[in-house]
Amino acid sequence: MKRTVFCLLVASLLGSGAALAQYTQLTPNVGAVNWTDQVVRATGYGAANPNTPPGAQRAGALQAAKVVALRNLLEMVKGMNINSQTTVENAMVTSDVINTRVSGVVRNFTIVDTRYMSSGDIEVDVEVPLSSFYELFAEMPGVIPFGMAGSAPATGVRPNTVYTGLIVDARGLGARPALAPRIVDESGNEVYGSGQVSRDYAIQIGVVGYEKDLDRAAKNERVAGNPIVVKGVKASGANNADVVISDQDARSIREAGANLNFMEQCKVMVILD
Repeated sequence: MKRTVFCLLVASLLGSGAALAQYTQLTPNVGAVNWTDQVVRATGYGAANPNTPPGAQRAGALQAAKVVALRNLLEMVKGMNINSQTTVENAMVTSDVINTRVSGVVRNFTIVDTRYMSSGDIEVDVEVPLSSFYELFAEMPGVIPFGMAGSAPATGVRPNTVYTGLIVDARGLGARPALAPRIVDESGNEVYGSGQVSRDYAIQIGVVGYEKDLDRAAKNERVAGNPIVVKGVKASGANNADVVISDQDARSIREAGANLNFMEQCKVMVILD
């Protein structure tokens, strides 16, 4: 039964073969984080209690399914990286305020699908948008410091070139997704990160978008048109969420970003395996 539930969850998250290129982290029998569509989803299963009156069994099964879905959703959220050093669970352990706020966001889930079985059992799919966590952490001092860094100086900018975004190909590096990753040069200096973005844009669409396919990323409305495409050199940080790029590529990005401010609008995508 658990395998059936999980297969239904995967199908509901991916929807079609074309969506398989999306970057989705799946946890068997628990749920999934779709970093491309910026949503966390989980499934709960509730069994009908034969010892209750027939008229109350469906309501009881639905409530049981919601409880399981909430538990699974919280497990998925705890496992997400905030940045290359901290997971959501780490932040919850170190701060009672964050613990309470994260739990509150998860409890406010939306039911996106309900399946009624002939046995009287019920399955529910629930979800929470990642924007809820960006908004939450934006209010927590020091967790994700939006808009704190200064702009990099522009040198050698090509004024007639219009860039619509940045794509960093990090395939083969073992890089992992996070709410607030960084792109750094070979000396560890930040090229792109939460300090350079608009809080409003980050809450709406996330600091970066993730994909598994370069062609799909290039067509994504986040960067579509004429994005700069660079190859990552290695993953960095305890959670491997930061991506190191060459110093030469870093200079090009700084110049283009300072010229058109596309980084402030979070027009950045990272391609992962």
